[in-house]
Amino acid sequence: MKRHRILLADDHRIVAEGLKRLLEPEFDLVAVVEDGRALLSAARELKPDVIVSDISMPELNGVEALEELKKDNPEARVVFLTMHHNVAYARKAMDAGALGFVLKHSAVAELILAVRAAAAGRTFVSPAIAGELLQSMREQDSANDDPILKLTLRQREILRLLVDGHSAKAIAARLDISPRTVEFHKYSMMETLGISSNAELIRFALESGASEI
Repeated sequence: MKRHRILLADDHRIVAEGLKRLLEPEFDLVAVVEDGRALLSAARELKPDVIVSDISMPELNGVEALEELKKDNPEARVVFLTMHHNVAYARKAMDAGALGFVLKHSAVAELILAVRAAAAGRTFVSPAIAGELLQSMREQDSANDDPILKLTLRQREILRLLVDGHSAKAIAARLDISPRTVEFHKYSMMETLGISSNAELIRFALESGASEI
C-alpha cells in the first residue's frame, strides 16, 4: 500500500519531534519546516500528499500560507493542528480550504485519522469543536461579516508586523516592498475598517485577533 508523503510545519521543535514520531510509522515525512514561508517553499518543491501545519507560526501563519498555496495548487490538502479551542480559528481554517482541524491535545487520538481523511479528499474536524463549527457555519452573520476577512493577505501580514512594533521602514525591508507601499496598505486598512488612527488600528488588531490569525 502506498505511503502518503507528509510535510510537517510547526515552529515548536519539541512538538514537531513528537509529531514526527506519531506520523512516521504510517507516512513518509518529506520535510519539517518552522514558518509559513518555508512551508510554501517546501510545498511547491516537494509536492506532498498532505501538509500538517500549526496555525500560529512566524512570517506567515498557517492559514495565510494555505491561502497563498491555493493560488498555485487548488488541490493542496492541509490538516491544521492547533492548541486553540476556538471556533473562529476553525472557521478561518476551513474557509481557507483546509481539510482537517485537530486540537493539539487530541493529536495522539485524532491526527492519524485526519491525515488519512485528507489524503482521501475528506474532511476531519476534532469532535470537541465540530459542533461549535457547524453552528457557526449556520449563522447568517458569521464569517461574511467578519471585518478581518475584508483585509487582504498582504494587509494582514503588515498589520501583524505593526502590532509587533515594527516601523514602516522595517516592514518594507522585511517584505521586500517600499515604505510607501507599506503606508498605502496601512491607510487602505484604516479606510476599509473605518478607523482613523494608528492606535485604533493596533487596538482593532489586538481585540479582533487579527494579529494572530
